Amino acid sequence: MLFMPLKFELAVQNSAGMRIAHEVGAARVELAQALTLGGLTPSPATIESVVAAASDNGPETHVLVRPRAGDFRYDDDEIAVVVRDIRHALAAGVRGVVVGCQDASGALNRDGLARMVDAADGAPVTLHRVIDVTPDPIASLQLARELGVCRVLSSGGASRAIDGLEVLRTLVAEAAGGIEVMAGSGITASDVTTIAATGVDAVHFSAKRTVTSDDSVRMGSADDGVGGYEITDRDTALAVVRALAYA
Repeated sequence: MLFMPLKFELAVQNSAGMRIAHEVGAARVELAQALTLGGLTPSPATIESVVAAASDNGPETHVLVRPRAGDFRYDDDEIAVVVRDIRHALAAGVRGVVVGCQDASGALNRDGLARMVDAADGAPVTLHRVIDVTPDPIASLQLARELGVCRVLSSGGASRAIDGLEVLRTLVAEAAGGIEVMAGSGITASDVTTIAATGVDAVHFSAKRTVTSDDSVRMGSADDGVGGYEITDRDTALAVVRALAYA
């Protein structure tokens, strides 16, 4: 295993992804389903299988709790589902959760996020990339820290982290060690060292590879008619890790 000067987190969708994360030396996995949609809450059985695949000296399992695709302006029913999913995930043995929500103005929903942090009952909470679609990422960072969130995941307000370097640097400066800043979104072996140089505390990447099939029947309104699904690719993950070793 390579020595890593910077912690990293691997986004995975199943126990196979957890085993790859362990092999390449990840500090954590963010477990989700439907990464093509930005990630949704995984099923209880998936959570259980990944927790079972974890080892004492392997990555921590943190679960993304996101009830649907689209924006993060959740109504009371959706926030109630998030709260229940947080409790179920922690009861299944995960170490932390990844959450976020907005109010009608697009800013972080203080009350909703506070309910999510309370539901975690002291377990580590990461604020996901909702921060990147709020009108003031610095204010969002400050509120997250105030509410007891331990880490924010950000691309610096861009679609890819490599295009949000200045905002990432500003977030790191504002955090001043009081809350972790983790860079993520579209990170590859070719840009991870540049992103690491912003001073972030960790990086997050998915190392995905698409497995396609010849199916041409559409299975839903968002289906382009080309059958396929994404998996964690060991070689892609290793390429990023090897580049990070020289950051």
